[in-house]
Amino acid sequence: MILGLPPILGFTPLLLYIILSFKGMDALTVVLICVVLGAILTGKSVLLFAKALNDALGSFLGLIGFIILMGSGTGEVLSQTGVAQNIVHLVLDKLGVKTKKQAMIATMLTSVILVGLLGSMAGSNAILAPIIIPIVASLGLTPSTLSVLLHGAGATGLYLGPFVPPVVTTMALTKISYGHYLLEVGLPISIIVWICTYLVANAVQKATEGKYSYTAEDMVASGEAYKPTPSAIRGTWVFAISMAILIAYGIYAKAGANYVLAVMIIVSFATGLAAGFSVDQTLKAIVKGGSRMYWIFFLFVLYDPFLNFVTQSGAFTALANLLKPLVDRGGAPVFMIISTLVGVFGVSGAAVAQEKIIDDMFKPLVTALNFPPYLWALVLLVGSQITFFAYPTGDMVGQMGLARSKDLKSMIKNGLIITAATCGYVVIRALVFGILGK
Repeated sequence: MILGLPPILGFTPLLLYIILSFKGMDALTVVLICVVLGAILTGKSVLLFAKALNDALGSFLGLIGFIILMGSGTGEVLSQTGVAQNIVHLVLDKLGVKTKKQAMIATMLTSVILVGLLGSMAGSNAILAPIIIPIVASLGLTPSTLSVLLHGAGATGLYLGPFVPPVVTTMALTKISYGHYLLEVGLPISIIVWICTYLVANAVQKATEGKYSYTAEDMVASGEAYKPTPSAIRGTWVFAISMAILIAYGIYAKAGANYVLAVMIIVSFATGLAAGFSVDQTLKAIVKGGSRMYWIFFLFVLYDPFLNFVTQSGAFTALANLLKPLVDRGGAPVFMIISTLVGVFGVSGAAVAQEKIIDDMFKPLVTALNFPPYLWALVLLVGSQITFFAYPTGDMVGQMGLARSKDLKSMIKNGLIITAATCGYVVIRALVFGILGK
């Protein structure tokens, strides 16, 4: 630290980041300001700052940022070839949706599948919404209900997909396998979120039926039968087969985060070529989709030096020393609860970066306590993902827009119930670990 300042002041950029994020300032601007402040506080010269940016391009966060960019490119290929739309059609057709409750379950299931495959809740639900709205509108579901379903179900896709950024990040930070992750983290949290979302959606439907509704034009559109083209059908088969093979191989080979990039490239070109796209057309689709996420790649490259500067200041070690007496008295269960709540309510921003912040912040205590990796994975996922239910963030408002809803109250209600239920699960899991040691 410059001028011999106390290490704890190294948290100043992080504190500023949290404040500006909650005030709604653009994420890229916030991180740029904070990384410059971090460089100043740690006495970095212009040359050292440039080296930090160079190192960031090959960092873990840089990799995750590029995975998100490539995921958006793959999503564009699936959308342009009609494969994504055909997947929605197949799920809805197989379920034979005829009642409100069936429509709710179909919407949730389709959203989970799309998000789990494409790795983006906003992008996947943007594909789903225009297809599902005529169906749910004709069955009498309200926009308020659909917005709750899209938000809750879409989020669970981010907890389950083997190649989605939150899952890849959690597994990389904790070094646990995908199967172990699903059993201990992904499935329990997804089940909780699913149950809460379904129950709240039913309550919202009863409260808003007759109050809000879709237009007659939306309902008329449901008479238009969707017919996938032969090329979309071929692309869907190749996509499903190639994805299944690559997932199985990845699990067998215990592949790391970088394997995801190979999966994205292979699946994109295999699907594109099977659907009749040329190599050039497929590549242009990947670039077009990826270009929408360039900003987040740039954001993640900046996150790396930002967090490294905070670490180099000694702030995380100083925090661990301050919390140590409390943790010594309460042990691992208290640590687990505190770190989760700090993640959910104390840190904001891009979810994957938020996860890395939590990991960096509490890593010294995780090591000192010899805290189990699978429980730390639970803390990281809940601490980074449930923030977007606890507050009316862009994710929440975005799903409202896709569902054509203006009912923020129902979204907040669902969000708070999910937040309470998932945090409650962490508390229970912490107490069980304290008693049984597992």
